[in-house]
Order: sequence, then structure tokens, then C-alpha cells
Amino acid sequence: MTLIDGKATSEQIKTEIVEEVKNMLAAGHKAPHLAAVLVGHDGGSESYVAHKIKDCETVGFKSSLIRYEDDVTENELLEKVEELNNDPNLDGFIVQLPLPDHINEQKIIEAINPNKDVDGFHPENVGRMVVGLPGFVSATPYGIVELLKRYKIETSGKHCVVIGRSNIVGRPLSILMSQKEMNATVTVVHSRTEKLKEICADADILIAALGRPGFVTADMVKDGATIIDVGTTRVKSDKTKSGWKLKGDVDFENVAEKCAFITPVPGGVGPMTRVALLKNTLLAAKNR
Repeated sequence: MTLIDGKATSEQIKTEIVEEVKNMLAAGHKAPHLAAVLVGHDGGSESYVAHKIKDCETVGFKSSLIRYEDDVTENELLEKVEELNNDPNLDGFIVQLPLPDHINEQKIIEAINPNKDVDGFHPENVGRMVVGLPGFVSATPYGIVELLKRYKIETSGKHCVVIGRSNIVGRPLSILMSQKEMNATVTVVHSRTEKLKEICADADILIAALGRPGFVTADMVKDGATIIDVGTTRVKSDKTKSGWKLKGDVDFENVAEKCAFITPVPGGVGPMTRVALLKNTLLAAKNR
């Protein structure tokens, strides 16, 4: 079994980005500038945005953090999005999800200029990805595909099963895996799928992205399969100072011994999601 080290791979990619930024500055261009809009004080969102700001510093990007309390109105947020759309000094920005219930997330996503949508959530960018045109690809699918490439995991002609059909991970990932670059045969399964265990057990590449800790058990995995675990659910733990730990969608301890390749949680897909955002921001700066 080979452990797919997303942390080490992301560090390698950051080193490559640092060199590109140096070349941009040497050519008289500005450093890429990423902004993040954070609403409220959700623990996961706070941590994620803090990591993004630190990542920007590491690779030589400029970063900005814009904070709002939970009671911000939808109109206020839309006005800020429009302001960021029109800021000539800003290459890309994200509005960290989830947002409070009184704000329509899709409305906010659609208000973002597609040329600055480095999260890759805008329908225009999703559409460009579907038909294979250049654009910003959603960070988690982007990071997963990059991991598979860098570990030279064979995907052509392989059966890839994606558990989960979210617009952020499952759907875009299923499309990327089926396109000519990856050439996998893709099955998407979800909560209403019949014979789900049998379908998963036939997968050469199994990608779990449903947000249910330990959902994928050993009897759902074929010997020699590649397992990509996208899950990052906080569960209580008496073994950590914080009182909680991150747990993936895969029962790692019992599944790992059957696999050819597997990602850990944490340290697998998470760091690759963050570095994919940097790659998108770098692309936005080059497009500028």
C-alpha cells in the first residue's frame, strides 16, 4: 500500500508557484492578489481561511481578508462582491461557504465575475469545465486530479466510482475523470443508489465525497484499488487537546491494507484543495 501524501505534494507545487511568482515580479508584473470574504465565525471556515492566507504569504501572493458578522444582509454581501469584481488590483476572490441561512449562496456565487471566480463555482466556469474549455476548475476536484497525475496512477480505461454528487466535488470530479485527459469510465453513486456496495467493490478508483465518517468499509473495496478520501468531518475525540479530530469518509484502518494507493485524513486531499486555489489565482493573474 502506498500512502498518497497530499501535504508533501502540495509543498512541491508551492515551490513551483514561488518560482513562477519570482519570474512575474522580475518581468515587472505585480504579485497575484487573492481576497477571501468570511461571514461569521464557523470553526471550519475560520481555520480554512487562515490556512489560505498563510499559503498566500508562503508563495509570495498578496492576500486580503474581509470579515462580516452572521447578521450581514444579502444586499451588503452582493455590494461587496460587486466592489471586488471592479477592483483592478485584485486577481481573484472567494466567498467562503457555507453562508448563513438568510443568504442565497447561489445568488452570491452567480454575482462573482467569472474571471475572478478562483473557487471555480460560477456556472460559466462549471460550463467551461464540462466542455473542456480553459477556466477555473473547482479546487477539490482540481487537487484530486493533480494527485492522481503526480503519483502516476493509471486512470485510462479504469472504473472510477464517485460517492457523492455535490456541485462542488462529486459532479465536477466525475466529469474531469471521464474527459480525454483521464479517460476513466465513471459511475456516480449516492444515497438512492441500489446495490451501492457492489458497485463500489468493482471500482479501480474509489472517491468518497459524501461527508459521512467511516462510510466506506473494507467490504466495499476491491483488492488493489486506489482510494481517495475527500471527507473531513469533525468528530469528538478524547485523544486530542482540542477534544475533536478530523475523520474521513473511509474506514482507513480496515481499508488501507486492501489498497494499492490511499489518501489519509488529514494530510491527503485537504492540502491539495488549498494549493489548487493558489494555482487558480496564479492563472487569474496571468490572464490579467
